[in-house]
Amino acid sequence: MDTLEKKLSETYKPGFGEFMSNIQVHHEKLWFAGQYQIWKLADFEIHEIMEIIEDIETYLAEREESKQIGMINPAIDSLTLAIQAENLPLFKSSFVNLTNTCNNCHRAVDFVFNKVKLPETPPFSNQDFSVQK
Repeated sequence: MDTLEKKLSETYKPGFGEFMSNIQVHHEKLWFAGQYQIWKLADFEIHEIMEIIEDIETYLAEREESKQIGMINPAIDSLTLAIQAENLPLFKSSFVNLTNTCNNCHRAVDFVFNKVKLPETPPFSNQDFSVQK
């Protein structure tokens, strides 16, 4: 039993920053998927964000930041509905709400120095966001 506990305690667990960096990438890709109305990609990206949030709640439950992260759920729900409806104006307003909610959470946990904004350029030069619908 002691050997197992030692192995578990030494098992790699991503830090909060790694999870947040992954959300940042998917947040950016989600924006461009919506702008180009690639709704399947947008759906994929929102679900990736949801999975990361679940991982944070599972693997880093003891952190104060994890205790606050649930505030993002209504914004994600709204964005999911916009994607399902393939509604670009609703997507844009829901995405702004998601971004503002991220910043509200950062303020709540005193990470105001991590201010999120609307993406300006695609995150990767090797992904084509102009795929036909």
